[in-house]
Amino acid sequence: MRLTFLGGSGTVTGSKALLEHDGRRVLIDCGLFQGLKQLRLRNWEPLPIEPARIDTVVLTHAHLDHSGYLPRLVEAGFNGRVHATQATRDLCHLVLPDSGRLQEEEADYANRHGFSRHKPALPLYDEAQAQRALRHIDGHPYDIAIEPLPGLRVRFVAAGHLLGAASVHVEWGGCSLLFSGDLGRDDDLLMKPPARPPQADHVVIESTYGDRLHRSSDPLDELAQVISRTAARGGVVIVPSFALGRAQTLLLAIHQLKLTHRIPDMPVYLNSPMAAGATRLYERHSALHRLSREQCAEAFGGVTVITDVAASKQLNELRWPSIIVSASGMASGGRVLHHLKAYAPDPRNTVVFAGHQAAGTRGAAMVAGANAVKIHGQYVPVRAEVVHLDSFSAHADRDGLLRWLQALPVPPREVFINHGEPVPADALRLSIEERFGWRVRVAEHGQPMALQD
Repeated sequence: MRLTFLGGSGTVTGSKALLEHDGRRVLIDCGLFQGLKQLRLRNWEPLPIEPARIDTVVLTHAHLDHSGYLPRLVEAGFNGRVHATQATRDLCHLVLPDSGRLQEEEADYANRHGFSRHKPALPLYDEAQAQRALRHIDGHPYDIAIEPLPGLRVRFVAAGHLLGAASVHVEWGGCSLLFSGDLGRDDDLLMKPPARPPQADHVVIESTYGDRLHRSSDPLDELAQVISRTAARGGVVIVPSFALGRAQTLLLAIHQLKLTHRIPDMPVYLNSPMAAGATRLYERHSALHRLSREQCAEAFGGVTVITDVAASKQLNELRWPSIIVSASGMASGGRVLHHLKAYAPDPRNTVVFAGHQAAGTRGAAMVAGANAVKIHGQYVPVRAEVVHLDSFSAHADRDGLLRWLQALPVPPREVFINHGEPVPADALRLSIEERFGWRVRVAEHGQPMALQD
């Protein structure tokens, strides 16, 4: 069997791992590259293998860096089935059309305002193409083996992190592999902790936070302080947030702070149609997380959901303390860019980033102290307070990753580290070697590796 990383190696975006055996090919994850321009350009380049020659795709979860390339793959000739958990399938029905629609809107905006170098600017894919890709996705329960191809057994194991997220266990040609996907935290406010991992000959593990620990401080306290001091100066809190998972966790945290009177009773706006749809799915799949349906309805019920463009524009004219939660989480696109243009220049306001900010994103630049960021072809001054609350990250930290590995029933023959920038990935490699004495390799983009059965 041969394993080739076509994304997610040296970066936390674009996750794709190609498995080849006996003339058949399986793609584990099908993610978009985000962040640095040289990474984003990979989305436009053809894969080193023709999509029509890929037999099947297996998704670990629905975040765009793991699923967002799927419409492009289908348009390029892939005609097989895509396998995921049932909740991941449901979330993909929200995230993929929304991704296509946003790309269409951004291309249209760029063409109307003339700030793109491309004439005309084009979307990587549109909403109709995303809808066609959805026809390929099948949903499956956790912990029940499926056989997408003759002799190929796949099982989804709960990974925490996001509704429907899974580690993927593969048995094929006398060899077993375990892809961690993105692993959640044991102490996540909303999601349950990852399940115990099954035995595997080879393990592929993410390394987003492979070189650090989450702070031990209470994330609710940190968020309460930020909101309260912004309200005291009459400002607006802008929270760029991933519509899947992070938005729901933040809304739950704000609800809890209001209930305990730790923040003022100020209006909360969720400006993301996709996040609103995802919130309803959290109610439908309540068995997969910590809240009951009733608790979901209570936590998310006091939020004003913004769906149409006109109401979104009106949010840029608020004159009283408010909280706006809007995608995207790294300020790489979406409606939050318009809010940043409106509110980032005013020192009364605060921009709160909750979680990892990939290199090359506006979020990473603002967290690093940039005094201006480029949005829609123009530089916008950043005079607002910028706060980074990585205590709200949905990823396991270094010790969480090591605990997950330690729970393996039998030591694997080899561990591959992917989905991490170079420093965290190599730091996790060293930690695994020192603690367990296992053979470890950091994934390299496009380098095929033979796996022994």
